[in-house]
Amino acid sequence: MNYIVFDLEFNQGYNFGVESENIINPKCPFEIIQIGAIKLNENFEKISTLDILIKPEIYTTLNPFVKNITGLTMDELDKGKSFKEMYSEFMQFIQPAHCVLCVWGAADIKELFRNIEYHGLDAATVPTEYINIQSYASKALNCKRGINIGLSNAAQLLDIPIESQLHNAFNDAYYTAEVFKIIYSNEIKIKVYDLYNHKDLKRSSSENHKIDLYNLMKQFEKMFKRQMTEDEQFIIKLAYIMGKTNQFQIKIGSPTTSKK
Repeated sequence: MNYIVFDLEFNQGYNFGVESENIINPKCPFEIIQIGAIKLNENFEKISTLDILIKPEIYTTLNPFVKNITGLTMDELDKGKSFKEMYSEFMQFIQPAHCVLCVWGAADIKELFRNIEYHGLDAATVPTEYINIQSYASKALNCKRGINIGLSNAAQLLDIPIESQLHNAFNDAYYTAEVFKIIYSNEIKIKVYDLYNHKDLKRSSSENHKIDLYNLMKQFEKMFKRQMTEDEQFIIKLAYIMGKTNQFQIKIGSPTTSKK
């Protein structure tokens, strides 16, 4: 059995301003622009690595927030491979042995499958067995129940030197693998990702909805690679609720109110 420790970076749409190509596509709100992976054998020895930049096809302008935290540029991404090319290489990378996906938060698995579906590719051969290393690291480092530790904090507490920039998919996969090696125990159990019945992927258009605060915060923790403070959680929740009212949306091309 092999462990595939991987991490993703995303480009995101945003429904403001006049750049219509960046309006959020609900079928794929987070477009994968980088994948980094470390393949380990059952003795946690490195077998091979993968590091690929992916040219955006949905959001062709880099979200300023993404550009800021990743340091990536559109010039770099425009030279990247297509998602289909990346997917083909990733499928070769995980072969031929039985593989378990290992991630820092299950959001990466969700978005991997969502991007695969968006591009009309066959996900049948993608492993669904996974380990959420962030969850077990949080327990091993005695975090309060419901609190997920960030990758940077976990590495520091485990005396893993941070020598490369975080928010880079390959670097984050490397540090996730290093954490995994240290905290691994027989208590770590492999789960199976339920693609077709996952509550965040399949929803009826007629069902009532409420804010999934837990996964909303986990998405922000994924992007910032740390846990959100209580004040930050309050602001995120408030901003999300205000955004749902559409009260601050403007028509594309219409002038905004000037400041006085």
